[in-house]
Amino acid sequence: MPESPEVDALAGFLDAAASGRQIDAVDVLEFRIVKTRATTPATLIGRTITGAARHGKHIELKLGDESLVVSLGRHGWIRWVEGERDAIEADPDQPPSLATFELSGDAAMQMTDAGTWVSLGLFVVRDPAEVPAVAKLGPDPADPGFSRAAFDAALGGRRKQIKAILQEQESLAGIGNAYSDEILHAAKISPVAHAAVLGDEERQRLFEATVAVLRGAIEARRGIPIDQLKAAKVAAMQVHGRTGEACPVCGGTVRDFTFSGASAQYCPTCQTGDAPL
Repeated sequence: MPESPEVDALAGFLDAAASGRQIDAVDVLEFRIVKTRATTPATLIGRTITGAARHGKHIELKLGDESLVVSLGRHGWIRWVEGERDAIEADPDQPPSLATFELSGDAAMQMTDAGTWVSLGLFVVRDPAEVPAVAKLGPDPADPGFSRAAFDAALGGRRKQIKAILQEQESLAGIGNAYSDEILHAAKISPVAHAAVLGDEERQRLFEATVAVLRGAIEARRGIPIDQLKAAKVAAMQVHGRTGEACPVCGGTVRDFTFSGASAQYCPTCQTGDAPL
C-alpha cells in the first residue's frame, strides 16, 4: 500500500517532471476507476499541468482551475515513461496500466494497479476537498505544524487498538500498515494496546515516533527514482515484513500477529514485555 513517504516522493517528482506539459491524449482502459462522471479525464485534453501535491495518500495534479486527484488505493501507482512505451506494457512483471495520459514532450503518465481488485480512482474536480476521502482526512504528521495536541485529539480516549487508529485516515493522514508497524516498534508499544490505556509518557513516545518515522522516511525517499521507491521502502523496514528475522534494536526475533483481518509485525522484547501476541 502506498503511504505518505512514497506518495510524497511521487508528488515531488511529478511536480518537477510534469509541470508545464500539456495533456495531449487520455486513454482509459478500466472505466471503473473514473469516479466523476460529469467531468471525465478526457475533459482535461489540451490542459497544462501546473503542479502536483500530496493529500494523505492521494496525488493532486493541478491544471489551473481544476485538478486531477488520483486515489492510489491499496496497490495503485503512477508510472512515468518517456519515449518508447511498448516494452513496458509487454513486461509481465509490470503492473497493468488502467489509464494513460499522453503529455507533450513525448512523455506519459500511466495509472497502474497491481491488485487483484481495482482500488485506483480518478477524480476531476475544482477543489481536492470534493473527493470524499480527501475531505475526511485527519491531520498529517508530516506537516510542520502537526502538534501533540492534534495527536492527542486523534487518539482521544478510545478503546480501540492503537495500530488501527494510526491507519485510520480520518484520524491521521498518510499512515498505512507498514509505517504503523515501524512507528509502534520505535515507540516500544504493543500493536494491540488500546489508546485509552496509554499514559502520558507512552503517548509522548508514540507522538515522537510518529513524527520521526514519517518525516525521516520522507527525507530518505527524496530523490529516489519513483520506480525504485517500493524497493527502498521495503529495504528500510525494521520490523514490517521481517517475521523471523532479528530485531535490529535488541536482537530478539520479530514475530507476526494476525487480528481482525489485518496483520502486524512486532518485536516481543521491545514492545510486549517478551510476551508473544
